[in-house]
Amino acid sequence: MKKTYLVAGVAVVALLGAAGWWWLQRGGAPDVQYRLGKIERGPLQSAVSASGAVSPVTQVTVGTQVSGQIKDLFVDFNSEVKAGQLIAVIDPETFEYRVRSAQADVDAARAVVMTAQANVAASRAQVSRAQTDLAEARRTHDRNLMLVSKEFIARSEADKSNALVNTSLEAVKAAEAQLGVTEAQVKSAQATVAQREAALAQARIDLARTRITSPVDGIVIKRAIEKGQTVAASLQSPELFIIAQNLREMQVEASIDEADVGRIRTGQKASFTVDAFPGRTFEGQISQVRKAALNVSNVVTYVAVVTFANPDGRLLPGMTANVRVVTDVRESTLKVPNSALRVRIAGVEPVASAPAATNSEAAGAATTGSAAQNTSQPQAASAAGGPAAEFRNRLVKELQLDAAQTEKVDAIYAEARPKFMQLRELPEVERTKARERITADIRARISELLTAEQKTRYAAMVAEVAGRTVTRGRVHVLDADGKPKALNVRLGISDGSSTELLLAPNSPEAAELKEGAAVITGMVSPGTAGSTRPATTGPRMVF
Repeated sequence: MKKTYLVAGVAVVALLGAAGWWWLQRGGAPDVQYRLGKIERGPLQSAVSASGAVSPVTQVTVGTQVSGQIKDLFVDFNSEVKAGQLIAVIDPETFEYRVRSAQADVDAARAVVMTAQANVAASRAQVSRAQTDLAEARRTHDRNLMLVSKEFIARSEADKSNALVNTSLEAVKAAEAQLGVTEAQVKSAQATVAQREAALAQARIDLARTRITSPVDGIVIKRAIEKGQTVAASLQSPELFIIAQNLREMQVEASIDEADVGRIRTGQKASFTVDAFPGRTFEGQISQVRKAALNVSNVVTYVAVVTFANPDGRLLPGMTANVRVVTDVRESTLKVPNSALRVRIAGVEPVASAPAATNSEAAGAATTGSAAQNTSQPQAASAAGGPAAEFRNRLVKELQLDAAQTEKVDAIYAEARPKFMQLRELPEVERTKARERITADIRARISELLTAEQKTRYAAMVAEVAGRTVTRGRVHVLDADGKPKALNVRLGISDGSSTELLLAPNSPEAAELKEGAAVITGMVSPGTAGSTRPATTGPRMVF
């Protein structure tokens, strides 16, 4: 028994000794190791991803304005139709009877008009008779007055003839009034005829609407009715068919997040994929960015319309498309891994330096070339590197500047650089206004050198560069002693894995963050998965 206890005690002491040695070895090793990545130079694309549905550029919903039972169907899904072609018929019997009833009403109203016109003729005859009687009474009265003056007849005979004149005069007035009444009756009857004719025309229109025709040339992509089905047209026209006008030209209505819509512009190239054809990419173009916002569950999106050609008809309406819109491109730029921008090391802060340019200042520098070096030679701006040189090269290439124009543009860049350098000495409030004045002056001077066509393209290029977002970030590098060091940097576009570095020439950051320089992309503690530290060879504690 004692021997057993002795062996157990020796084993425990050995284990404790091994554990102490392992702990001392662990404590002597570095606490943190760093994963490193490299700054590279190469092409970079900034893109916006979205999803949407494939749909025809023009599709028409065919409905009905009358109610009834579907009597005949002449088209089905995928049927090609021409404008005006009969595609369905609603039972017309009820509407035919309505037309007949309206026609009978019109005939009756016209008969009333004819009666009223006959009454007018009779009234005119009465007026003529009354006027004749009045004329005869006046002649008789005049004769009696002459006879009374010669005392051939008594005065009473003249009074009687005068009374007859007055009576005849009133009879004429009554006949004329009756004529006015009958003429009014004619107009009323004619108005009734117009009403009945309008009702007849409406009945005929409703009868014609029982024949459903295609409004456009196209293909039936949806049929929502069956033969014998009853459709009711009340406040809203029921949907019978959907006709796509042209499946050779189609579009994708992509939902763009509000954070990305500012980077989308008409005319940008877009590509998309659909699940029906894996591995194949289709090309299109942004034709419209709709200003109406869609708010779903407090998520605001805007619709960007991507138009594309579909000559073989493979893409069908309703397919889900995953859209990618390239919003900005750099042919050759410094780029840093995005993981390096997410690193934060406690106690390591960047050294205070001169204030970095703001977003608008960076945009102004790019559009005017203010960051370029001395450009006394035509290619000096290109040699300076950076966004300004890239923009200058784009001007020469895309605007196709001739030698004289190129020389003058380089001279404008050379004059601009000292002015922008002096902005650093101004207060922040005055700096912005001064920069805007310099930028506007340089843009005006460049525009004076260009043709009308070149001016249009130059304005688009300026708007594009001014809309680019410049942000600030931080990267960490290892100094000569192997300790981390933080640097503030300005960042441009990103493709999701790498981000553009915007470094001012001759700045401390530019000296350290050159192509091939190593930056910290992560930290690895000893003993964690993924550690690059060599494994120790001591015994392990067993728990």
